[in-house]
Amino acid sequence: MRTRAIQITAFGGPEVLQACDIELGEPAPGEVRVRQSCVAINFVDVYHRIGQLHGDGPKPAFIPGVQANGVIEVLGEGLESSGLSVGDRVTYANIGIGSYVGHRNLPADRLVKIPEALSDEIVAASYLRGLTAHYLLKRLYKVQPGDKVLIHAAAGGVGQLMVQWAKALGAIVIGTVSNEDKAALVQRLGCDYPIVYTQENFADRVLQLTDGEGVPVVYDSVGRDTFKDSLRCTRAMGIAINYGTASGQVEPFPLQDLHSKSLSVCRPTLRTWIAKQSDLHWASNELFELLSTGRLRIDVAAQLKLEEAAQGHRLIEDRNTAGAIILKP
Repeated sequence: MRTRAIQITAFGGPEVLQACDIELGEPAPGEVRVRQSCVAINFVDVYHRIGQLHGDGPKPAFIPGVQANGVIEVLGEGLESSGLSVGDRVTYANIGIGSYVGHRNLPADRLVKIPEALSDEIVAASYLRGLTAHYLLKRLYKVQPGDKVLIHAAAGGVGQLMVQWAKALGAIVIGTVSNEDKAALVQRLGCDYPIVYTQENFADRVLQLTDGEGVPVVYDSVGRDTFKDSLRCTRAMGIAINYGTASGQVEPFPLQDLHSKSLSVCRPTLRTWIAKQSDLHWASNELFELLSTGRLRIDVAAQLKLEEAAQGHRLIEDRNTAGAIILKP
């Protein structure tokens, strides 16, 4: 069958996202065909588009995108006892690139059913971001009640969920944002101390808020522009986690810089934390529970046609959009 897709034939700006038709074969054994209803735009899609690789990034030509959800249309062979049926709403993340399409064949064991209580749009807006928040807050560093944590880009897609989830875990949340409007937004979400980094040095403010001690964990999705000061406001024996590079990759620094405070540094990726099916379902179930009960909220800032992917990338890159951007095939 033929299906609509967005393809990148050269690294560059949003204009390299071009609509086309592709041929899709029948699902292989163990696969299902999904008619996609919502495709999420995540910042990793921008990294792939511009060629800011993480060692195994794609090279043109390729179809971008790492997350979407939809409805199962066809079951491949060998899935009689899989628990999946034609008509099930399912979601996925980090199976590999290629989600900017209307239909897709996917491995059944990497799909997760969407609860009836949740809309396609909310799941598309939150799924990859929520799985990321789960491993950052509950596994890589286990946030405890009373912990003071620093979350960069607190008004971003992942940042908003992390602020709410950290607060639900009993943390005292410090968050950096670019302007007063975003400061008001994250404060409504539960951020105790919003810091407008364009008006004051965030590391100085964090040290002031912690009586010079620093925080046990910094969640840094910005990268080059923030990481040096992130280390400065991490307390002794703390950890600075760089999980995104919105401003560019962290520049090399001497390992000896970590010595005086016995600091740890980590550059994780979601893929490894959900590689086991049991971990994928654990994280998904906890995320869906918080979304279903209203303890986590996320706004959908824009719903665009699949062919408007370039516009979606412009919106996410200008950093003035507080909610998620999704594409509708």
